[in-house]
Amino acid sequence: MSLNLRASARAIFLDEDDRLLLCRFVFPHPAVPDGARAVWAAPGGGIEPGEDGLAALRRELREEIGLVVAADAPHVWHQVVAAADRAPALVNDYFLVRTAHFEPHGEFTDEQLAAEHLAGFRWWRLSEIAAYAGPDLFSPRDLATPLTTLLTSGPPTGPLTLGL
Repeated sequence: MSLNLRASARAIFLDEDDRLLLCRFVFPHPAVPDGARAVWAAPGGGIEPGEDGLAALRRELREEIGLVVAADAPHVWHQVVAAADRAPALVNDYFLVRTAHFEPHGEFTDEQLAAEHLAGFRWWRLSEIAAYAGPDLFSPRDLATPLTTLLTSGPPTGPLTLGL
């Protein structure tokens, strides 16, 4: 049996104070499981036919947050989210982008962002992610663990495989 895969490229944006930029996606975005209110996930999105991961990442970031990423960002994480109740399976490749703090404002209008089920942006500190007890989820669910490793050890030599 072959899986129906939806491949995405996502940016781990870290500012000069090691804050992480996340997008809040609301149901029915594919990252938000049934029964969940919202998921905080790294900005980025689907890889279109003929694009590689970095080309898709550059396009998505320009559209969603208005940042042009010129340099090749290191590929730090790889995630496959497949479940019997989820179609298609999600494949997320994460790339590390160090940047000065900025306010996201891309080419998309508020209406276009809403159509993508994107409800907002927020810069998070690791301690806020680790202590979060609200109703929203993170993607990956245990985001604090790989983020801690990334902040303490730097980019891995190859992408680390993440769970749900």
